[in-house]
Formats: sequence, C-alpha cells, structure tokens
Amino acid sequence: MPPKKPHRPKHVGLPTSKQVMDFIASSDQPAGKREIAKAFGLHGQEKIALKALLKDMADEGLIDLGPGRAFHKMGGVPKVTVLRVVSVDDGQALAVPERWEADGIPIPRLRVMERGKRGALGVGDRILARTEEAGKGWIAHPMKKLAGAAEQMLGVLAKDERGRLVLRPVDKRIRNETLISDPGEGQPGDLVLAEASGRPPRITARVTDVLGDPFLPRSFSLIAIAKYGIPHDFPEEAEAEAAKVHDLPLHADQREDLRHLPIVAIDPVDARDFDDAVWAMPDDDPANPGGFRAIVAIADVSYYVRAGSALDRQARKRGNSVYFPDRVVPMLPHALSSDMCSLRAGEDRAAMACHLVIDKGGKVTAWRFTRAIIRVAANIPYERAQAAIDGREPHEMTESALKPLWDCWRALAKARDARSPLDLDLPERRVVIDESGRIVSVAIRERLDAHRLIEDFMVTANVAAAKALEAKKAPVMYRLHEAPGREKLVALKEYLATFDIGFALGQVITPATFNALIAKIAADNPVRPQIMEQILRSQTQAYYGPRNLGHFGLALGSYAHFTSPIRRYADLLVHRSLVGAYGLELPAPQDKSIPRETRLSAEDMADLAPIGERISQYERRAMEAERETIDRYVAAFLAERVGQVLSCRITGVQNFGFFATVEELGGDGLVPVSTLGAERFNYIEAERTLEGEHTGTRYVLGDRLDLRLIESDPISGALRFELPEGASHLPMRGGPRGGRPIKRRGRPDNIRHTSSRRGSVKRR
Repeated sequence: MPPKKPHRPKHVGLPTSKQVMDFIASSDQPAGKREIAKAFGLHGQEKIALKALLKDMADEGLIDLGPGRAFHKMGGVPKVTVLRVVSVDDGQALAVPERWEADGIPIPRLRVMERGKRGALGVGDRILARTEEAGKGWIAHPMKKLAGAAEQMLGVLAKDERGRLVLRPVDKRIRNETLISDPGEGQPGDLVLAEASGRPPRITARVTDVLGDPFLPRSFSLIAIAKYGIPHDFPEEAEAEAAKVHDLPLHADQREDLRHLPIVAIDPVDARDFDDAVWAMPDDDPANPGGFRAIVAIADVSYYVRAGSALDRQARKRGNSVYFPDRVVPMLPHALSSDMCSLRAGEDRAAMACHLVIDKGGKVTAWRFTRAIIRVAANIPYERAQAAIDGREPHEMTESALKPLWDCWRALAKARDARSPLDLDLPERRVVIDESGRIVSVAIRERLDAHRLIEDFMVTANVAAAKALEAKKAPVMYRLHEAPGREKLVALKEYLATFDIGFALGQVITPATFNALIAKIAADNPVRPQIMEQILRSQTQAYYGPRNLGHFGLALGSYAHFTSPIRRYADLLVHRSLVGAYGLELPAPQDKSIPRETRLSAEDMADLAPIGERISQYERRAMEAERETIDRYVAAFLAERVGQVLSCRITGVQNFGFFATVEELGGDGLVPVSTLGAERFNYIEAERTLEGEHTGTRYVLGDRLDLRLIESDPISGALRFELPEGASHLPMRGGPRGGRPIKRRGRPDNIRHTSSRRGSVKRR
C-alpha cells in the first residue's frame, strides 16, 4: 500500500496548532519548517510568524525537534531517525530511538520490519529507519545499517612501560588500560573524555575533551559529574526565567501570615539550602490535653517553578540535586535554590505550611495545608540546637522555639516507637575540606537527637501530605518501599547462621522483626554494625510511583515526599497536587511569558508513573555519584598513609580474595587470595567465607583485622591491602582492639537483650 499523501490545505494564513499537528502526523516525509510553510502556502512575514508558532508549540510540549530539524509530535518518533536494537525474539527485532528527550514519557519500542534474513539485525545494532505509528505502537522500516556508536570513556592519560600513551580508567571496577590513537590536546596526567573504536582485542581511544588535572582540588566531583552525565549547567533560557520569577510578588495579603511565629530552620552546619522550618507549641484546646500544635513550613517552590516552564523542564531533567563535599549540583538555578526559595533568617519567604494537631501520644489528629508567608527567626545548626537543649550553650531561641519543639518531638517519638520503623542507625562519613579544596578530615558524622527531631517532623508532614491528597482523591507521587523478597531473606538467614543467630523465614516479616534481631546484640559488640549493614542490604530500594504500596521501612501505609521541593522533583509534584486539590492557586503573573497556574498539569497527572520511574533512576544516579566521590576523597586522604598498618573490617568475600574497609573512614580495598600465603584457601559461597585447607583460618564477612595499605588511588577511589609482615594474619572477633583468632564459626560475643533506640533510614 503506497503511503498516504498528507493533506495540503489551501492558503488561509497562519495555521492553527491543531492544523500543524495534523500535517506533521499525516506527512510521510520529515516535516521541517520549510515543508510546513510550503504546505500552507506561507510567505514573507508569515514564515516569521510560523517560526514563533512552532517555538510556542515546542515550549508547550506539543512537538519536538528531531534530527535534521524535522518536527514530530512530543512523545512520538521522528519520521526518519536513528534506532538502536535492544532485543531480538523469534526473529522479531525491537529497537528504541538513540536520542530521546521527551521528559516523563516512556521510551517507545519499535517493531523493526526486516525484509528477508540477509543481514539480520542483532542486539546493539544501529539503523537509520523510516517510522510510522501503527495502532497503539510504532513500527520501523530500516533504510540502512549504521556503524556502531563510539563509546565515551573517562580516564587519565598516562604512559605505559613501553612509553605509549594510554587511558587509565577512573572506574575502579575497570582494570584494563586503553591505547590512545589520537590524544588531541591531551597531555599525560590530564583527565579526559575519549571515544573508543575498533573491536576486541584491538580497542583504541581518541581524546575528545580535556577536563584538566584530576589531582587539583575539587576535581573528584567533576569526575563523577562527567562519568554519570549529570546535568550541571543551566541553559540561558532557564537562568533568565529564574531571574524573572525571582521577583514575583509574594501576595502577602492572600497568604496566611505566619511572620509573628518563632519558626526556626535546623540544618547541617554546611547546608547549602534551607527548604524546611518548624514550629511547635502546647495546644491550648481543652479537648487536646497535653497535646501540641505544630507547623512544618516548606519553601513554596511550585509558585516559582510552574509546569511546562523552562525551569520545570530542567528540574525534571535532573530529578534531584546532587551533593558532593566540595559543591552541590542543584536541581534549580542558584537564583532560586540558594536565594529566593531558601528559608534564610530575617527574610520574608513564600511557604507551603503544613499545620498539625498532635495529641499527647504523638498521634496526628488533624492537619491542613495553606500557602503562607513566613520569616524564619533563626537558622540553627544541629550541633548548636543540641547544645542549647543540653544546657551547654546559650541560644536566644531556646525558650521560645527549641524547648517547645523538643517537647512536641517527645510525643511524636512515642508514636514512632509504637509503629516501630526499621532502626538502622548506621554511620555516615563526612568529608571536611578547606577553601582550596584540600581535605582536612574524614570522620563519622555525629548522630544527635536534633537530627531525629527534624526527621520525625518531616516524616509526619510527609504522611499528612499523602493523606491530604488521598482525602481529595487527588494524584499522589508516593515514596514507595516494598518488603524484602524471599531471595534476599534467604541470603540474610544464611549470613546470620554464620553467627549462630536464628532467623525464621515462615514468620510475618515487619520492620519490628529486624529491630528485635538487632536488639539482641550488645551495642558495643563489633559485629552489630555489620549485621545492620547486612539487614540494610536485604531491603528493597525505595522509589517513586503513583500507586500506593506503602513504605515498609517506615511502617507506614501512605507516604509521600513533601518537605524538600528545592532539591527533589517528587516533592514539587506533591506541592502542585496540593495546590489543585485544596484551591490554593494565587493570581496569575502579569508577565504572560510565565505560565499562569501552579497546580499539577493534566499531562503530568496522566504521566505520573513514567515520571516516577525516571526520577527514581536519577536518584540512584545521584547516590552512586555521591558515594564514588566520597571514596575518592577517602583515597586521597589515605594516600599519605600508604605503608601504614590500619584497623580494617572485611566487607566482602569472593573466591579471588576479600574486600576490607578502613574502620571509621570507609573506602573498600582488595586483599587478593594469592597474598594470603602458601596455604590453599577454599571459597564457601553460602557462608561468604575463605577457609584455609590446613589451618582452618577463616576470613568471614564482618571480621576485623589489621592490614597494611599498599596502594591508594584518588582517581579511581581504589585501595589495596596486604597482610602485615611478621604479624598474625588471623582475623579477630571480640572487643574494639582485640579478641581471639577466628578458626571456626562462633556466636557473637556479649549477645543480650537490650532496648533499641529508634533511628532512621537514610533517603527515606
């Protein structure tokens, strides 16, 4: 059947958006501005007006510009485009567009209509194809097969033992160097991006970008940004829009005025933005004896970042801010993230206020949401707030703000303890650097009641937001955390058995199940953190989605993220949904270039599932980038201690050796099995153990031992250890600095029942 001819209307002036969409959809050829102008018979000034119309349609998310400057429906596929084959099943190849930038819209999979068996396509092949929509899907007609795409590689230029220029990877999981065919402007020692070419074993690389000296201060985060492709620059359009909305009127007369309340923001001492503040006071309602009224005030980001705007597109492209020791890669431009949307003391700020009524047992009995104007009384670091409450340091807000907050928090803590969320209070590393980027220290971040207080207030507000939207049957972007699967529970049971700790798989598994297990191990037992880490590994990963499955770790039936819209896109969506559900819209801006509404758009309501999937991926990307950067800083910090014997703990065991981390610092390093001596070691997979055939010496996950640091590479973050010469190589179990050699399975020392102090799960 010949392709249908597109409808070519008679010249009636500038077409409407619908007419343009109809033409693009019916055209069997790529439809650029020239083809559209010709189809509608446009000339002169009409072509200029068409250009403006097409830009408006693109900004509204109706169309997108594909390769060759041809337009297609947003969420659709260009008429002619490059595809990559992702699967072949029973001869049917499926392919996806190599370039896809329709935020929030799932990447389509096209059925490739191959002719004959000759030159059959395989997974990874690239083709130029003509595409068409068929029913609810898409099909592709291959025009020609293309050469494989060049793979981007990140590494450091160096010379090998033969004097040849090679690329040394920054990823510690990659151990092979790649020969450089074209260094461009790169010099030995430069951090570069390169394209791989050729086929194994003759792979070479061509330098495409020189990123600079990897050892310069503040370079470690740049490595992660480049490796993970994290967007870190805002286009001029977004920066200009941020400057424009920065000066929007606050409409104080149409917001609830909370400036008279002593609201405070309690944050880390090195916080870069302040998006939440809290207030509490005993409730004077006789119907709520011993209860409290509280407010969690959050920056009203949805007022400034509106659906469909340039700022919104950039925020969705990022999904979240990414935090490194030396910098933050913000989700929003600094004009908003660290200025107008940051709740700085003494300045009027737009806020979304969650009002809570809490009874003496910590149960929330009522809530409401308003758009408010606040003036934060003080920005207080966690440490100073704790010192004020403990009476170690005076603070002007102690009586008016801090003591009422702590009283209210004790009530919330009762409800939390009754709920019994997962209590994994694991240490968090904090890298301290000076102004030049030099590492001052790497230490465990102290865990205070002030941290728990803010977490409990935030969790309470998040629950209220989810339930408030459910009450209106409005869309919710839930924060979801499912119960562990059986496979992970079986692995946990096998691990616990190596310590003679029983774990019944037939029981109903709840967070309290794990808390009870942890409570049996003494707080000073060195295996306690390792068992908590293993319990954490058994958990599923939290994610975002519109279908409520509850939050296992927090033991909550409904949970959403509401409290950090400066740095998380999910929270911004929740704010917009609250605006629409509770009629909190404010007057539209006079500037017509700024979208009028701050509520959730109809398009986003329909696409919450793919949006949730995408921002969950961006969150995982950020976590990996942050973790790797910390490892690089730790390796740089330890580089001056190469040759020293350090107290370590085994964090992984494989048949080729075991991994160990430096106590209190972190950073994993390998001890190859070939360095353990002449004795043969067998790998017992079920127990994750290496065991000597003759002596019975065992290297078990969680054991502590002293190791000599022989290599510390800041570029990759990799460490390498060996057993100290002349020292006993037997791992120890017992007190912090001593114990007995482990030659057989044994129960952890000092197991006893003890009350457990409830903590929190990071990145809830």
